[in-house]
Amino acid sequence: MVDAFDLSGKVAVVTGGSRGLGREMCLAYARHGARVVVASRKLEACQALAKEIAAETGLEALGVACHVGRWEDCDALVKASYEAFGQVDILVNNAGMSPLYPSLGEVSEELYDKVLSVNLKGPFRLSALFGERMLAGAGGSILNVSSIAAVSPSAREVPYGAAKAGLNNLTISLARSLAPKVRVNCIMPGSFMTDISKAWSPAMIEGLAKMVPLGRGGGPSEIVGAALYLASDAASYTTGAVIKIDGGAVAPPA
Repeated sequence: MVDAFDLSGKVAVVTGGSRGLGREMCLAYARHGARVVVASRKLEACQALAKEIAAETGLEALGVACHVGRWEDCDALVKASYEAFGQVDILVNNAGMSPLYPSLGEVSEELYDKVLSVNLKGPFRLSALFGERMLAGAGGSILNVSSIAAVSPSAREVPYGAAKAGLNNLTISLARSLAPKVRVNCIMPGSFMTDISKAWSPAMIEGLAKMVPLGRGGGPSEIVGAALYLASDAASYTTGAVIKIDGGAVAPPA
């Protein structure tokens, strides 16, 4: 069974890959044998992680600047990935954003469109482009990174929760559209102590102990098990799944 987690010979593309959970997934995939394309908006950060991966694993890695909310950037990411490696076996739609806003009435059209574009439009476009190529080739695995806001949104993340609910739905529809050669699954994280959590107030962090049955936020590396499973042959009979990883914070979706 250990061999099923081996990603040798595979190529993985991870959006939002230069930091947080995306960084952990890039490192995990490379450590299990995959060549990795690190994609995010900041090219220097992507190239820095690609260099780190190559130095640690000896495997080629590529950093690509990509704003997934722009279809032309998505198209360019596909082109760059295939030009560099000739194949893509794993796509992780991890890039996301949830900006603060003062009130519902003050959510601008620009902010709303940006949240929907990054969290939902981009994953659709990348899944369509990479997925069709996978379908025409040897197959592959697509992994969406949603949020428990999709099923239990707070009052402070209305557009974000709606976008992530759409991503859960997209996961299931794509799993059916791209079957049987391409598996499409979703991780639905709760609160993770990534670099973003550094901006959280002490009260917010302390509140996790009361809201989360496991009494804490997740460590970034704790996303790796599910991400590796869903990308690998170990999940060969798993598609259309939405896996909640939140320390038990919310009830499973019906």
